[in-house]
Amino acid sequence: MDVAGFLINLFALTGRTALVTGASSGIGKTIALALAQAGAEVVLVARRAEVLAEVAEEISKPGGTAQVVPADLSKRESIRGLIAELEGAAIDILVNAAGINLRPPMQNLTESDYDATMRLNLDAPFSLGQAFAPEMAKRGFGRIINIASQQSIRAFGNSGAYGVSKAAIVALTRSQSEAWAEQGVCCNAIAPGFIRTPLSEPVFKDPERRAAMAGRTHMGRNGELADIPGTAVFLASRASNFVTGQTIFVDGGMSAQ
Repeated sequence: MDVAGFLINLFALTGRTALVTGASSGIGKTIALALAQAGAEVVLVARRAEVLAEVAEEISKPGGTAQVVPADLSKRESIRGLIAELEGAAIDILVNAAGINLRPPMQNLTESDYDATMRLNLDAPFSLGQAFAPEMAKRGFGRIINIASQQSIRAFGNSGAYGVSKAAIVALTRSQSEAWAEQGVCCNAIAPGFIRTPLSEPVFKDPERRAAMAGRTHMGRNGELADIPGTAVFLASRASNFVTGQTIFVDGGMSAQ
């Protein structure tokens, strides 16, 4: 039985190019590393060039290939610059992981907070999808993976503009799927549970808050970054050829409570 050949045929990303935003840390970095390990050439996008260079080195050490393209996706001119720099590149997989999480109490939420959140969390994934999905469709294969949230479906902890943006990213995912799935571009979202990342570390350090979050899951534990790669590689690969328009909750059952 050729187990390795079967798995390679389903999940290998050799010959594919993946653009990953928010690739400097957390979930974005984890997905970028996973796609590279599965064989994809990865374009790393985030604001901090020096940190992206470290991620690229992490990918290249075992023989992977990564390109660093610094860009501030909260600015439309920077998005246009990114798109222009990648003109002619055959992007097969687009992962929109860059985001901002400003969550003051609703009564303190300013227009500036709202606009900044929407620009990065929603407008950037829209603009990048518009830029790269039509070319994916022409080639007959493509993947868009958006990063959603528990707050895509429920409000808690000063959801504010962040919750609005993450509910909208799920709707954008469905719209992208409707537009391009018939041409082989599968568009899906990953909604993580409470995952240990640099941003969530303060909560993990608080035993009571950490236990409270774990208690909201079926599995009785919070998530780790290692829980994300399997779903990301699945959605990026041929294994997900008939999966589109979906939001997959990687949350230990939190969303099913």
